[in-house]
Amino acid sequence: MTTESNDATTTNYHNMDFNYDNDDDYQQHQSPTNNNNSGAPSIRPAAFETEATNSDGLNINNRAAPTTNLSELSLPKKKSSILGASSNLVNSIVGAGIIGIPYALRMSGLWAGVLLLLLVAVLTDKSLRLLIEQASFHPKLHHLPIHTFEDLASYPYGKFGSGFVLFNMFIMAYGAMVAYLLIIKDTVPTVLGFEHGENLLERNLILVATSLLIMVPLSMQRDMASLSCTSAISVTADMILVVFVAAFSPVAETVEENGGLGEVLRTDGINSTLFVGLGILSTAMACQHSAFIVANSLEDKTRSRWSWVTKQSIGVSAILCLILGIFGYLGFLGETQGDVLNNFPMGTVQADGARILLAFTMFFTYPMESFVARHVLIMLIHNGDMDAKGGCTLENESRVEEEELGDEGGGGGEGDDLTVSTSRSIIEGGGLLCMNRRQTWTLLVYLSTLFPALIFNDIGPVLSLTGAIGGGCIAYIGPGLVYLGVNGEDFLNSILARLERWRGTKDVNNNSGSGGVTEEDLPVDGDASLEIDATTSIDAYERIGSGSKPLWYYLGLFPIWCAIANKGATHLKKKTDAAFAVTGVSAESAPGDHSLLLPPPTKRDYSIALFFVCFGVVSAVAGVMSNLYVQWNNLDEVDYGDGN
Repeated sequence: MTTESNDATTTNYHNMDFNYDNDDDYQQHQSPTNNNNSGAPSIRPAAFETEATNSDGLNINNRAAPTTNLSELSLPKKKSSILGASSNLVNSIVGAGIIGIPYALRMSGLWAGVLLLLLVAVLTDKSLRLLIEQASFHPKLHHLPIHTFEDLASYPYGKFGSGFVLFNMFIMAYGAMVAYLLIIKDTVPTVLGFEHGENLLERNLILVATSLLIMVPLSMQRDMASLSCTSAISVTADMILVVFVAAFSPVAETVEENGGLGEVLRTDGINSTLFVGLGILSTAMACQHSAFIVANSLEDKTRSRWSWVTKQSIGVSAILCLILGIFGYLGFLGETQGDVLNNFPMGTVQADGARILLAFTMFFTYPMESFVARHVLIMLIHNGDMDAKGGCTLENESRVEEEELGDEGGGGGEGDDLTVSTSRSIIEGGGLLCMNRRQTWTLLVYLSTLFPALIFNDIGPVLSLTGAIGGGCIAYIGPGLVYLGVNGEDFLNSILARLERWRGTKDVNNNSGSGGVTEEDLPVDGDASLEIDATTSIDAYERIGSGSKPLWYYLGLFPIWCAIANKGATHLKKKTDAAFAVTGVSAESAPGDHSLLLPPPTKRDYSIALFFVCFGVVSAVAGVMSNLYVQWNNLDEVDYGDGN
């Protein structure tokens, strides 16, 4: 994305990072860089310095532009079609979680589990579209370098937002990888003749050998687009596996032993361990931590193309989960194990074939989560520089040193502006032994997941706790808070308009003679496109809190929502203003087809965002408490044999 300036220069800015999370940083970078008539020094941080060229293509900056832009260091170099991206997303969703769906129905109850699965699928589709649309097509953000979930969260909430996302992304990815290894430990040795629950040494050795030969090399790949072929194989294996469970699960015998289908449907509605099942379902469907990786790999990313990817992926995944979950659970009911294939007898061709298919799925799905875990660690430790090409950031004070530079290189005089620059920090490249940085972190992530997989045996608690904590935060709370923060100004204006109308009916005058917002300035109820004037919208939060408020304001928790929206709106304005100070390009003046951008948010959009947050908080807290209750009382105890 480029823009023409007054001196016929062209500035490349779309891959720069604007991290101004402290007020001091923000104030420093607000010194005039455009239309500077005050004679004050021009501040141009080198970390965000752009490559300016004249019409002949020559660099005209006083100092060399950065050779590597931080935010593009880990961007994919390969692109996927809609089918390829959909395969990757389905593979990310239908991992270890699908084999635990029957167990989730056992914990939740049949009716409650099916309804929860459908609800989780709808919420997942909505949240995937919400995240990518806010990052790439929001009127205030579409021109900025937002390539990851944590990038998006940092705009309204700063370091807290990015840290919250990264922490929960790692929990989700780490828990899933441990579960995948546990499934390999369950399946491959069983096919080779080692009975489940016995021969633990042999099972662990087989796990180490197979994971090192298959999972680790695939995880070493740089871009997710490289896994499109293996993802297609994995999805195909999942479909065949679902057919197997539906065909060979002893549904008729088990249902008949329990009084018939009518009796089962009548009595198996909802259980006290409902939220344990919800945690597993959240793990099965959660893919928000992979959404940006998949979306960035999509060729010609548009709202409609991304919508096609999410609808296809979520639809296929939900259907597969429903079929396998219902038939798997009805086949074994109260004896259903965390890995439903452990309920099938050893030695039969059908059961061993299903275990092989499941092993293929785990081999090819593990790298998807490894990509996410590696991404989090590289972001936290190497500032996103996966290829060890060098990078810079204002957040890492130990690596970035600010200094004032006088007139260097000749040709300057007293009339020249003083340029306050930030020296670029070169991060040392390479990794351990003969490996590069990407390979080193991939191996370390693998080893960190291997050790617990060697020690533990049951994937049920792993899936449930991962979904309760990581899934609740990354799949529900995170997207809801991001939407509320990014659209915080509109949300506050909407609430203020409703309050002003209510106060008007009560003859309450809250303008205090200060010439504040009048009723004519307020947006029409339900029309978020009509906003309070930009010079007065900053006062919306103060005006909301200054006057009397109706009962619905407190019952709907609007004091909390307004505080969150105010925090998001304030920080978002700081970061977008900082971006404008560096580039001189606003969201309105940025090139591109603005008709493709998002329309103004509606009441329904805000209601969905608030529901996301509430649902996520309840599922996380209740999920953890339910898991503790289940484990303490051994409510999920199953017979794994003498070796367990």
